[in-house]
Amino acid sequence: MKIAVSQPRTSHWCDSDIFDEYVRRYYRLAYNIAYRMSGNHADAEDITQEAFIRAYRFFDRYDPSLPFENWLYRIIANVFIDDVRRRPKVKLQSLDQTVTARSTAGEVHLELPDDSTNPETMMMQAALDEPLQRALESLPRDFRHAVILADIEGLSYEEIAAVMGCSLGTVRSRLHRGRKLMRNRLLAENYLPSGRLGGEK
Repeated sequence: MKIAVSQPRTSHWCDSDIFDEYVRRYYRLAYNIAYRMSGNHADAEDITQEAFIRAYRFFDRYDPSLPFENWLYRIIANVFIDDVRRRPKVKLQSLDQTVTARSTAGEVHLELPDDSTNPETMMMQAALDEPLQRALESLPRDFRHAVILADIEGLSYEEIAAVMGCSLGTVRSRLHRGRKLMRNRLLAENYLPSGRLGGEK
């Protein structure tokens, strides 16, 4: 996946070949994280694109001695938070409702993509378990991020603390409470995956 970016206005020169290799290596991982955070494919794609654009712009701040994916996780989380904050409240319009000159200004085109035969979409729908995704989406934002990083991406507590900018105690608290809320949600839906979530007892 090629990310279209403009040359950053810094004294640091970003080797585009090196950055392109990071994009190839981590794009799917970044997309999966963005999907888990946002809950839908369109937003996940936008978040992933914006995260890599920001990563390119601030590549001079990345310390090559540290894992690139951890630095990228933090950027993805910030993009998601920024997107939530600036998203305007929208007025929903039924597709069955007639669109008139009063209901909108200018000409309107409603485009409804058919993803049912898209191989990538079919693969993602099969891979991402819907009850677990709904349970994740029901969590407060910080709890959700902690659970994603620990139980889906397998980061250590220390790595999560670095990504989220908090203490180890805060990471443990968010994980404990997030896992408990998820477990309760899954039990309420009469769905619980085999094994215990995140090692919860």
